[in-house]
Amino acid sequence: MARQGHTAWLFIAGLLLASSIASAQTSGDCGSASFQNGARTFQRCNTMAVLGASLHWTYHAENGTADIAFRAPQTSSGWVAWGINTQGSGMPGSSVFIASQDGAGAVSVTQTVLESTSPSLNPSTLRFRVPVAPSAEYANGVYTMFATIELPSNSTTQNTVWQAGSGNTASLGAHPTSGANLQSVQRLDFLSGQSTGASNSRLRRRNLHGILNAVSWGILIPLGAMIARYLRMFEAADPAWFYLHITCQLSGYILGVAGWGLGLKLGSESKGTTYDDHRNIGIAIFCLATLQVFALLLRPDKKNKYRVYWNAYHHSVGYSAIILSAVNIFKGLNILKPASGWKRSYIAILATLGGVALLLEAITWVIVIRRKKSNKSQYGGANGNGRA
Repeated sequence: MARQGHTAWLFIAGLLLASSIASAQTSGDCGSASFQNGARTFQRCNTMAVLGASLHWTYHAENGTADIAFRAPQTSSGWVAWGINTQGSGMPGSSVFIASQDGAGAVSVTQTVLESTSPSLNPSTLRFRVPVAPSAEYANGVYTMFATIELPSNSTTQNTVWQAGSGNTASLGAHPTSGANLQSVQRLDFLSGQSTGASNSRLRRRNLHGILNAVSWGILIPLGAMIARYLRMFEAADPAWFYLHITCQLSGYILGVAGWGLGLKLGSESKGTTYDDHRNIGIAIFCLATLQVFALLLRPDKKNKYRVYWNAYHHSVGYSAIILSAVNIFKGLNILKPASGWKRSYIAILATLGGVALLLEAITWVIVIRRKKSNKSQYGGANGNGRA
């Protein structure tokens, strides 16, 4: 029975890890988005490099138009914009749609040509035709703009731009002029769906950095700690639990170091943009995890009188790294601003790990109490026989 219990918990742990990785990989897919309870559908989508935005569209070759939906996270006191630059590849001169709210929460769309970092409140004629009046909605912290446009010069490849800033409809403020707000441009082919831009490879590396750290520090390391704490209670799991624990921790450490190194590289490339808290916590996690690896080389024998101190050190450093990892993953998600499904998926992973840990904690205490009672009973019985 003990061996069956051990196998069952290993099976559960494997399923948990597999589903966690699958969630991390699919939750950011823009193709999973739905619009107005499925009333609108689009043939293609593009997860954009920065600002957490995505573009969905259907291209109509017969008349050279495209139905588009632009999505971007923003507070209710901010604005988002998307458009096409027919004059160049940057922001100046771009013909854009701007979604914002007034004081009563009504969402409106302004069409204008950007001449500076502060959008014009005066509507102006765009440099391409807009056969259908645009509209927008705001829900769950995300703006969604809908429009039908006639692609300039009847060309499917266009220089697209998008942006976000603070302010309401009555007073649109300037957008930031550093970091992600300077990278929100790409050249998009509405026919093939291919996009190019300096920020695309950076987006892939940022996403890889996030996935590596989430899987390593956020899933493998806590899973390894749970294996060490709970599977060791089953006699049939000895010494398998130890090797599973080491496998999870070393795998997590290797992936985590790769993600950490990629993060340092991304940071060195972000001139003028520094996320101090995220970086400093990441360095602390790396140091704590490295100490844990070296702790394996210094692990005293179970009968050694210093083993109790090593255990205290090993547990305190390990749990500190796990807590800091969870905090830093959320900070990273706030910086990356991916589709909201990423954060929800990670919260679901943490909740699942926590729920399994609570269940196993209860089972562990039941086993411990029963063993103590059994040992006490056997010890008392031996004394009784001796007195007789």
